[in-house]
Amino acid sequence: MIRRALVLVPLALALVAAKPATTLNAVEDQLMCDTCNVGLAVADSPRADQERAEIRRLIAQGKTKQQILDIFVSEYGPNVLADPKGGSSGTASWLVPAIVLVGAALAIALLVFRWRRRRRGGPGEPAEPFAPTLSEEDEARLDRDLALYD
Repeated sequence: MIRRALVLVPLALALVAAKPATTLNAVEDQLMCDTCNVGLAVADSPRADQERAEIRRLIAQGKTKQQILDIFVSEYGPNVLADPKGGSSGTASWLVPAIVLVGAALAIALLVFRWRRRRRGGPGEPAEPFAPTLSEEDEARLDRDLALYD
């Protein structure tokens, strides 16, 4: 019994210490095709097939998923990851639209405020829109012209 336990303990430790096998699907889901700009798992191009062959070669060499991802990032840059972490392009893709929306909202609010103030008549502005005064001669001529259309 003790002899059997001495054989099984190292075997159990070896199984626990063994790293999980890396699969093509596990790595492929984390990468983008560098020419198609779509996920490598759905890309259907000769270049995507070349990337898959490279992943298979790295798996055969015993590389882990993270090691393969690191190799691809060092070779093609962080945009090869399907979910890039950090980086200026990731931040800019969220920050720029937010800035544009806030700027547009402020511009609209300012325009509405000015438009309402002008209609209401702010300090130093007439309450009614400016209407030019006519001389007596112009007023008489306008009355004659309007009478022609009655």
